[in-house]
Amino acid sequence: MTILAHGAAIGCGLIFLVAGAEKLRHRRLLPGVIANYRIVPAALAAPLAALLGPLEIVLALALLASGLGWNAPLADFAAAALLLVFAAAMATNLVRGRREITCGCGRLDLRQTLRWSFVARNLLLAALLGAAGANALLAPSATLDALALTSAIFAGLAGWIAYHLFQTLGELDAAAATLGRRH
Repeated sequence: MTILAHGAAIGCGLIFLVAGAEKLRHRRLLPGVIANYRIVPAALAAPLAALLGPLEIVLALALLASGLGWNAPLADFAAAALLLVFAAAMATNLVRGRREITCGCGRLDLRQTLRWSFVARNLLLAALLGAAGANALLAPSATLDALALTSAIFAGLAGWIAYHLFQTLGELDAAAATLGRRH
Protein backbone atom coordinates (compact mmCIF):
# COMPACT_ATOMS: atom_id res chain seq x y z
CA MET A 1 0.00 0.00 0.00
CA THR A 2 2.84 2.41 0.78
CA ILE A 3 4.22 2.40 -2.78
CA LEU A 4 0.75 2.97 -4.23
CA ALA A 5 0.03 5.74 -1.72
CA HIS A 6 3.26 7.52 -2.60
CA GLY A 7 2.59 6.98 -6.30
CA ALA A 8 -0.92 8.45 -5.93
CA ALA A 9 0.50 11.51 -4.19
CA ILE A 10 3.11 11.99 -6.92
CA GLY A 11 0.64 11.50 -9.77
CA CYS A 12 -1.95 13.82 -8.23
CA GLY A 13 0.78 16.31 -7.39
CA LEU A 14 1.72 16.49 -11.06
CA ILE A 15 -1.94 16.84 -12.03
CA PHE A 16 -2.41 19.72 -9.58
CA LEU A 17 0.83 21.36 -10.73
CA VAL A 18 -0.27 21.44 -14.37
CA ALA A 19 -3.83 22.46 -13.44
CA GLY A 20 -2.59 25.32 -11.28
CA ALA A 21 -0.22 26.52 -14.00
CA GLU A 22 -3.04 26.44 -16.57
CA LYS A 23 -5.28 28.45 -14.25
CA LEU A 24 -2.54 31.06 -13.86
CA ARG A 25 -1.93 31.05 -17.60
CA HIS A 26 -5.63 31.65 -18.32
CA ARG A 27 -6.38 33.83 -15.31
CA ARG A 28 -8.56 36.16 -17.40
CA LEU A 29 -10.90 33.32 -18.37
CA LEU A 30 -11.14 31.63 -14.97
CA PRO A 31 -13.51 34.10 -13.21
CA GLY A 32 -16.07 33.55 -15.98
CA VAL A 33 -15.70 29.78 -15.72
CA ILE A 34 -16.26 29.90 -11.96
CA ALA A 35 -19.23 32.28 -12.32
CA ASN A 36 -20.84 29.97 -14.91
CA TYR A 37 -21.15 27.23 -12.31
CA ARG A 38 -23.59 29.42 -10.35
CA ILE A 39 -22.44 27.87 -7.08
CA VAL A 40 -20.94 30.96 -5.44
CA PRO A 41 -22.14 34.58 -5.66
CA ALA A 42 -20.83 36.30 -8.80
CA ALA A 43 -18.89 38.78 -6.66
CA LEU A 44 -16.75 35.90 -5.32
CA ALA A 45 -15.80 34.47 -8.73
CA ALA A 46 -12.82 36.79 -9.31
CA PRO A 47 -11.33 36.42 -5.80
CA LEU A 48 -11.74 32.62 -5.97
CA ALA A 49 -10.13 32.59 -9.41
CA ALA A 50 -7.18 34.57 -8.06
CA LEU A 51 -6.68 32.04 -5.26
CA LEU A 52 -7.36 28.78 -7.08
CA GLY A 53 -4.24 28.56 -9.29
CA PRO A 54 -1.79 29.35 -6.47
CA LEU A 55 -3.67 27.00 -4.12
CA GLU A 56 -3.39 24.15 -6.61
CA ILE A 57 0.34 24.80 -7.04
CA VAL A 58 0.93 24.82 -3.26
CA LEU A 59 -1.05 21.57 -2.95
CA ALA A 60 0.95 20.12 -5.85
CA LEU A 61 4.26 20.86 -4.18
CA ALA A 62 3.04 19.39 -0.88
CA LEU A 63 1.74 16.27 -2.65
CA LEU A 64 5.03 15.81 -4.50
CA ALA A 65 6.92 16.16 -1.22
CA SER A 66 4.53 13.65 0.36
CA GLY A 67 5.05 11.23 -2.51
CA LEU A 68 8.81 11.53 -2.20
CA GLY A 69 8.78 10.57 1.46
CA TRP A 70 7.77 13.60 3.51
CA ASN A 71 4.85 12.54 5.69
CA ALA A 72 2.08 15.02 4.76
CA PRO A 73 -1.38 13.54 5.29
CA LEU A 74 -2.85 17.05 5.52
CA ALA A 75 -1.78 17.72 1.92
CA ASP A 76 -3.40 14.48 0.77
CA PHE A 77 -6.66 15.25 2.58
CA ALA A 78 -6.74 18.92 1.50
CA ALA A 79 -6.25 17.99 -2.16
CA ALA A 80 -8.91 15.27 -1.85
CA ALA A 81 -11.31 17.81 -0.33
CA LEU A 82 -10.71 20.23 -3.21
CA LEU A 83 -11.39 17.46 -5.73
CA LEU A 84 -14.63 16.64 -3.90
CA VAL A 85 -15.67 20.31 -4.10
CA PHE A 86 -14.98 20.26 -7.85
CA ALA A 87 -16.93 17.00 -8.26
CA ALA A 88 -19.88 18.37 -6.28
CA ALA A 89 -19.95 21.57 -8.35
CA MET A 90 -19.92 19.57 -11.59
CA ALA A 91 -22.55 17.10 -10.38
CA THR A 92 -24.81 19.93 -9.20
CA ASN A 93 -24.73 21.53 -12.63
CA LEU A 94 -25.22 18.24 -14.44
CA VAL A 95 -28.29 17.53 -12.30
CA ARG A 96 -29.54 21.04 -13.12
CA GLY A 97 -29.20 20.14 -16.80
CA ARG A 98 -26.36 22.60 -17.36
CA ARG A 99 -24.06 20.36 -19.42
CA GLU A 100 -22.91 23.04 -21.85
CA ILE A 101 -20.81 25.08 -19.42
CA THR A 102 -17.03 24.79 -19.53
CA CYS A 103 -15.71 22.51 -16.80
CA GLY A 104 -12.54 24.50 -16.07
CA CYS A 105 -10.46 21.33 -16.37
CA GLY A 106 -7.19 21.34 -18.25
CA ARG A 107 -6.81 24.01 -20.90
CA LEU A 108 -9.31 26.76 -20.24
CA ASP A 109 -9.04 28.07 -23.79
CA LEU A 110 -10.68 24.86 -25.05
CA ARG A 111 -14.30 24.44 -24.18
CA GLN A 112 -14.72 21.10 -22.39
CA THR A 113 -18.32 20.74 -21.34
CA LEU A 114 -19.36 18.99 -18.14
CA ARG A 115 -19.62 15.21 -18.15
CA TRP A 116 -20.34 12.60 -15.53
CA SER A 117 -16.97 11.05 -16.38
CA PHE A 118 -15.29 14.21 -15.02
CA VAL A 119 -17.21 13.80 -11.77
CA ALA A 120 -16.15 10.13 -11.58
CA ARG A 121 -12.53 11.06 -12.34
CA ASN A 122 -12.43 13.61 -9.51
CA LEU A 123 -14.05 11.13 -7.11
CA LEU A 124 -11.46 8.49 -8.06
CA LEU A 125 -8.57 10.91 -7.56
CA ALA A 126 -10.04 12.04 -4.22
CA ALA A 127 -10.31 8.40 -3.11
CA LEU A 128 -6.68 7.76 -4.07
CA LEU A 129 -5.56 10.81 -2.11
CA GLY A 130 -7.74 9.82 0.84
CA ALA A 131 -6.07 6.41 0.84
CA ALA A 132 -2.64 8.06 0.61
CA GLY A 133 -3.49 10.32 3.57
CA ALA A 134 -4.79 7.39 5.59
CA ASN A 135 -1.63 5.46 4.80
CA ALA A 136 0.49 8.40 6.00
CA LEU A 137 -1.50 8.51 9.25
CA LEU A 138 -1.38 4.76 9.84
CA ALA A 139 2.28 4.30 8.93
CA PRO A 140 3.87 7.67 9.70
CA SER A 141 7.37 6.29 10.07
CA ALA A 142 7.29 4.12 6.94
CA THR A 143 10.17 5.05 4.68
CA LEU A 144 10.75 3.82 1.19
CA ASP A 145 14.00 2.24 0.13
CA ALA A 146 15.47 3.30 -3.22
CA LEU A 147 13.64 0.60 -5.20
CA ALA A 148 10.29 1.33 -3.55
CA LEU A 149 10.73 5.07 -4.07
CA THR A 150 11.61 4.51 -7.73
CA SER A 151 8.53 2.32 -8.09
CA ALA A 152 6.38 5.02 -6.49
CA ILE A 153 7.79 7.65 -8.83
CA PHE A 154 7.08 5.49 -11.87
CA ALA A 155 3.58 4.69 -10.57
CA GLY A 156 2.93 8.41 -10.13
CA LEU A 157 4.26 9.20 -13.60
CA ALA A 158 2.14 6.42 -15.11
CA GLY A 159 -0.96 7.78 -13.38
CA TRP A 160 -0.16 11.30 -14.55
CA ILE A 161 0.37 10.14 -18.14
CA ALA A 162 -2.89 8.18 -18.09
CA TYR A 163 -4.72 11.23 -16.72
CA HIS A 164 -3.29 13.43 -19.47
CA LEU A 165 -4.08 10.86 -22.15
CA PHE A 166 -7.75 11.00 -21.18
CA GLN A 167 -7.55 14.79 -20.73
CA THR A 168 -6.11 15.15 -24.23
CA LEU A 169 -8.87 13.00 -25.69
CA GLY A 170 -11.38 15.31 -24.00
CA GLU A 171 -9.58 18.37 -25.37
CA LEU A 172 -9.58 16.91 -28.89
CA ASP A 173 -13.30 16.26 -28.56
CA ALA A 174 -13.80 19.85 -27.34
CA ALA A 175 -11.71 21.25 -30.20
CA ALA A 176 -13.64 19.20 -32.75
CA ALA A 177 -16.93 20.42 -31.29
CA THR A 178 -15.70 24.03 -31.47
CA LEU A 179 -14.64 23.60 -35.11
CA GLY A 180 -17.98 21.99 -35.91
CA ARG A 181 -19.84 25.01 -34.53
CA ARG A 182 -17.89 27.41 -36.76
CA HIS A 183 -19.00 25.81 -40.03
